[in-house]
Amino acid sequence: MNGKNRGDVYAGLQVDIVLKQDQRTGKKTRGVVKDLLTNSSSHPHGIKVRLTDGQIGRVCQTYPTAVK
Repeated sequence: MNGKNRGDVYAGLQVDIVLKQDQRTGKKTRGVVKDLLTNSSSHPHGIKVRLTDGQIGRVCQTYPTAVK
């Protein structure tokens, strides 16, 4: 999944995000979602999330687990 729909992203999900300072290069950072920061049901650049380590960025790839 590409992380553009809020329904596909949830706390505890492992994701790749693009941090604000990495938007030009497209460098990805992997982590686990702590909070969803985008309120709308979808966003063309990816749902904005806060990872468990405090980093904030937009989801570009998700890695679903068996249990939601």
